[in-house]
Amino acid sequence: MPEPDTSTSRVATVLAKAVTGLGGQQRDGQVQMATEVADAMEDGRHLLVQAGTGTGKSLGYLVPAMLHDKRVVVATATLALQHQLVERDLPRLVEAVKDVPGLDTSYAVLKGRSNYACLHRIRAGVPDDQGTLVDVPMGSMAEKVLELRAWAEEESEQKASGERDNAPRHTDREWRQVSVSHRECLGAAKCPFGAECFAELAREKAQRSHLIVTNHSLLAIDAIEEVPMIPDYDTVVIDEAHELTARVTQAATDELAAADIERAARRSSRWTADADGDPAGDLEDAAQQLAEAFEATPPGRIDQVSQQLSDALVLVRDAARACLSAYPRESGGGGGEGDAGRTQAKGMVQEVFVNAERMAAGSQADVLWLGEARDRLPARLHVAPLQVWGPMRDKLLTDKTVVFTSATLMLGGEFGAVATSLGLKPTERIGHQVATTDAEDALPWKGIDVGSPFDYGQQSILYVARHLPQPGRDGLGQAQLDEICELVDALEGRTLGLFSSRRAAETAAEAVRARLPHLTTLAQGDAQLPELAKQFVEDPHTCLFGTLSLWQGLDVPGDTCQLVIIDRIPFPRPDDPLMSARQKAADQAGGNGFMQVAATHAALLMAQGAGRLIRTTTDRGIVAVLDPRLETARYGRFLKASLPPMWSTTDPALVRQALKRLGQATSA
Repeated sequence: MPEPDTSTSRVATVLAKAVTGLGGQQRDGQVQMATEVADAMEDGRHLLVQAGTGTGKSLGYLVPAMLHDKRVVVATATLALQHQLVERDLPRLVEAVKDVPGLDTSYAVLKGRSNYACLHRIRAGVPDDQGTLVDVPMGSMAEKVLELRAWAEEESEQKASGERDNAPRHTDREWRQVSVSHRECLGAAKCPFGAECFAELAREKAQRSHLIVTNHSLLAIDAIEEVPMIPDYDTVVIDEAHELTARVTQAATDELAAADIERAARRSSRWTADADGDPAGDLEDAAQQLAEAFEATPPGRIDQVSQQLSDALVLVRDAARACLSAYPRESGGGGGEGDAGRTQAKGMVQEVFVNAERMAAGSQADVLWLGEARDRLPARLHVAPLQVWGPMRDKLLTDKTVVFTSATLMLGGEFGAVATSLGLKPTERIGHQVATTDAEDALPWKGIDVGSPFDYGQQSILYVARHLPQPGRDGLGQAQLDEICELVDALEGRTLGLFSSRRAAETAAEAVRARLPHLTTLAQGDAQLPELAKQFVEDPHTCLFGTLSLWQGLDVPGDTCQLVIIDRIPFPRPDDPLMSARQKAADQAGGNGFMQVAATHAALLMAQGAGRLIRTTTDRGIVAVLDPRLETARYGRFLKASLPPMWSTTDPALVRQALKRLGQATSA
């Protein structure tokens, strides 16, 4: 097979063939993106590509990835995009370019082990607290678990994927009855069902594929935690890259609760009964010591660990280590029930040990905080990395070529804030006037904005309600509620409300329902998000109010959404343990913690939220921000420069007139 040529002309030719085959239209931004991505892959240079909604960025990186002569990994943040790539974009692309010579179009999807059903757990049973494998007891979830088991067996018969995304609707608790974590897994060599294992089959397919689609979390575990999860690759394309630091942080965050330790101890008692002393009992006692330390520790960030908490963590760590040592050597059997119960019990103790050891170490690179006990859930101690740009730079960017892409990578009109958070230095940017790319450890990168097919200045208005009072700590005031009702009334629905808290969303929904009963007003929590989105699309006289998942996860093009209301600038809560620690660290390092952490966080969310409005070239609408600080505060300019280039006004009368015209035009 001839070696693929990733020259500009070849990329443009294959892209044009793909676009034609898919029945699409050539876009200048898409062509520019594809050629820049191909050049970056060929030169081994990092690239940041801001590509607005409607650019067709998936094809902009999939085509050069297929043309690249080594394996490429594509990592997404959301299941929705991963599903879109694997179920729609890639199959259609492969069909469109099937006649192109020398093109490896093989691809596979790879997820963490717990995302696949486990045939051993389904066929052999689920361990009880003593580690004995038992069948699922009859009860409220038994019927659903039986349904999941039947589905998994059908998937196995049909040689399908066994992925959670394809399963019947279920809860997390129900899914845990048919899946295992990587620590609980017996391993293909010991498991009697290893040859049929969904997770192993997915890995084998990935080994044979040129393109692997995965998620940010698995990429972080593979590249940064250095746990081999993905077959060797040359380049990674990170889509939804504005989410990467949050997902890497999430993957590197651990937690510990006394109840988890007690459960691990009870599971271990069966396997350590013949050891000297009572290692499982000692671990259970250590859990009690930790519970008492939690009761004496105020919830929130822990800057100075008390002696009681420190001693308890050391006690848990040492007891878990002793318990692990007390496990007898494996008998070398063939993966029967005993092996499964033992593996899963030992895996639980191993997790307790690893987390307690990390927390007891008191590293300055970590942030420790205690979460409150609520709704029958016990108090949990959490530990997360203070920053992730260092590990990303050292363990991902130094070894691989990385292409970052998103509709929101430029904050304040510049790439600097996002590039820094990802582990790249502004001074390493190619073309920078004081570039240090000649240094031995420099990581040269390029940042490009390929624009958007949308004319935001003609299609949209940014309205800042400057006349309103500043948002208070007590949630929405009467002035904000009046403003929301008047805006919604002028348009007669078609409104997406993005709120800083669930309480604010519910308060606004109640006010609109009371004042405008002829409209349908939905609040997040009334039903599952897909069902709410379906209702929102079907009835034009509908409002949908919610929080974070609506800011980023909703795509409703057309007349469904013509008004996006943002109640306040979405700064992180002052008591957020991790954000406040990062802000403090930035200040201590001589930077501006507020701008580097809080304002950057708010800018990303606002850009994502405002991006819900214009989804096609024919959409029209208004983004209404009810927080006057966007106009009056010094940081407001930075935030506004992070938003799409909409026409801007603070005139409420003008906006109401525009909304009425929009409503009339849509109803006509």
